[in-house]
Amino acid sequence: MPESNSTRARGALARLAELSLPKAALIFAAVSAAVALGASALLPDAPTSPRPLAEYATKTLYTAFSGRSPRTLDPQLSYSMDESPYTYAICEPLYQYAYLKRPYVLEPRTATDLPRPEYYDKAGNRLPDDAAAESIAESRYVIHIRPGIQYAPHPAFAKDGEGKFLYHHLSAEEAARVRSPFDLPETGTRDLTARDYAWGIRRIASPRIVSPIFSSMASRIVGFTEYRKAISERWKAMQAEGAGQAAFLDLMSEPCAGVNAIDDHTLEIRVFGKDPQFPYWLAMTFFAPVPPEADAFYTQPGLRANNVSLDTWPVGTGAFRMAEFRENRRHVLEKNPLYRHGFYPCEGEKGDREAGLLEDCGKPLPLVDRIVFEAEKESMPLQTKFLAGYYDSPFLERVDSGLGFLVAMEDDPEKASLYTERELKFPKTVQTSLWYMGFNWLDPVVGAGKTPEEAERNRLLRQAIAIALDWEENIAIFQKNQGMPAHGPIPPGLFGWRDDGPSAFNPVVYEKDAEGRAQRRSIEEAKKLLAEAGYPDGRDAKTGVPLVLYFDYQNAAQGGSAYLEWFQRQFRKLGIQLEIRATDYNRFQEKMMKGAAQIFLWGWVADYPDAENFLFLFYGPGGKVRHQGENAANYENAEYDAAFRRMRLLEDGPEKAALIDRMIEIMQQDGPILFGYFPPGAAAFQSWVGNAKPSGMVHNLLQYYKVDAEKRVAKIAEWNHPVVWPLAVFIFALLMLVRGAAGLVARREAARLRPVPGGTASTDRKEAKKC
Repeated sequence: MPESNSTRARGALARLAELSLPKAALIFAAVSAAVALGASALLPDAPTSPRPLAEYATKTLYTAFSGRSPRTLDPQLSYSMDESPYTYAICEPLYQYAYLKRPYVLEPRTATDLPRPEYYDKAGNRLPDDAAAESIAESRYVIHIRPGIQYAPHPAFAKDGEGKFLYHHLSAEEAARVRSPFDLPETGTRDLTARDYAWGIRRIASPRIVSPIFSSMASRIVGFTEYRKAISERWKAMQAEGAGQAAFLDLMSEPCAGVNAIDDHTLEIRVFGKDPQFPYWLAMTFFAPVPPEADAFYTQPGLRANNVSLDTWPVGTGAFRMAEFRENRRHVLEKNPLYRHGFYPCEGEKGDREAGLLEDCGKPLPLVDRIVFEAEKESMPLQTKFLAGYYDSPFLERVDSGLGFLVAMEDDPEKASLYTERELKFPKTVQTSLWYMGFNWLDPVVGAGKTPEEAERNRLLRQAIAIALDWEENIAIFQKNQGMPAHGPIPPGLFGWRDDGPSAFNPVVYEKDAEGRAQRRSIEEAKKLLAEAGYPDGRDAKTGVPLVLYFDYQNAAQGGSAYLEWFQRQFRKLGIQLEIRATDYNRFQEKMMKGAAQIFLWGWVADYPDAENFLFLFYGPGGKVRHQGENAANYENAEYDAAFRRMRLLEDGPEKAALIDRMIEIMQQDGPILFGYFPPGAAAFQSWVGNAKPSGMVHNLLQYYKVDAEKRVAKIAEWNHPVVWPLAVFIFALLMLVRGAAGLVARREAARLRPVPGGTASTDRKEAKKC
């Protein structure tokens, strides 16, 4: 059985009691010195600090991740939000979104200018820029790459004196020792070329990887399907010859009509027809460059066995490079020493200057030297460490990490006081997504109707429900006042949304008060519309039968019984009975595909910041039942569909804005959905982090952040005073114990020296016993 602490303590005291007084005093002095030394060592650093305070004095950002490392950082594979802070910091697509501007606008990142397509007809003849869309067979993007951009130093580029790659043919023994590319002593670099972009884009079609966007690009890029077939045949032939799954595949060995490097700094991409939304794809890391040297380096089997690959150690020209990757434990990005082409923006939106977001105008990026990501599996320890100042942000990449703090501030005055006192920052945004309640357009009661009379009856019914269903109350109760009621399908931040247009005011559901603010129309107006529809007080005017509607709800969606009861209460205001048909996700999807759901809740997150990515959700030929598209409501309106076909082919401008306005007005009148709300976003940062502007669309955020390290160190020391009273109690208790032991030793010594009757004092214990 293990010895207990109390047993060990009693044994130590007994041994101390057997010592002479000078020895006991010596031990007491030694113990006191050790305790004093421990106390002095405790004082410079906070007791729970995960690292020495000196590290907080550097230009380093500290944040967390959820405990599991990203699945892949391969730019042509990565499609997850938790991967984006790494991939967009390291790899550079041709374009990016302006950091501060709203609505979102594209700007060059490594390209010299914005993408401008040239149009061609079926015969290959050049067409004018204003050619009719139906005459355009192909759009060609000729993109010029900025010269002089270099890759971050990496062993994949290292060469010997004869120009041969040093590390492309590692032995099995050499590769087995490599846990990081930088375990290899030599690195190299070279200039970025158009061929690297062509290689990266062609990787999307490579049989060696399974890119999630191949099917989408196959329908867009000329010859992409044919290239996939040809390069796959070459790969199969290599496998038949025994090359192995890790063999290097030369992606330039087969022609690809749609993706080519014209010269070192000119890239050509050809797409079918006119496709104004295609440039947005060029701002995603799917279109980032990959140097063939990196592909060749990482195909070595020994490296992949040690998880050394593009999945963990991407190679790029971005502001940062991966310096440390400890799976499920710690990741570190460090400044790319060869990064020279990025500068902090000098323009933003209204209010950015007042918020201090333009103070670093023109400064070279990045503004910090390192970013450390630590694994945190539990939310409470993470929150505690953030409040102690040990993390600059709980999650740098997430736009919802501040919502919990904002809700806590509303619910708890003490927390509100603490967060305010510590100057924590929770900058808000509105996410480019939408939650709405939809009506099935194919349903006889709430849908389009088969006759003009039915169409008008159903439209009035939908409008009445639109007024009665109070989304402001829903946001207040279930979203804790964190959200924005939607008046149309387009969220703020996208071209087409204007605070003085139909996107920001739905006159069917709202009216303006004396001060010009939108307020929901009264329930009396809703009841009037319901009566006009033939359902006074929620009953059929002809039969007197109560109106019963059905709400199909997937269990995996937000809420619970209280959430569903809230919807029932909204319909009950009009006397309408709402029956809930809850089901699992698969059954719900099946009902949606068959058109069996009458009313449903639906959400959408934008792929790119264009109104088209929301308005296509209600395009007739995209109906879910008839066309297996994304139009979940199966909505059809001839005028809307015609406007959409014109709008999606236009560049941003007055004509496109006018069409967007008209399409929103059509939806407001028809009411195929109840415009719900735009989910909120709020990040969380310490006061010493600057230039923080959350966005769900701008992913290369890290290079813009800055940190006041001096303030951070001061605040951590202020917020985390060492707790020394237990040490003082321990010293006092130890002093009392030693004092008692010393007294015991003294009494025994006195007893030993006391004269024995009939004899003389003896210094020998055995002689004393003989007497």
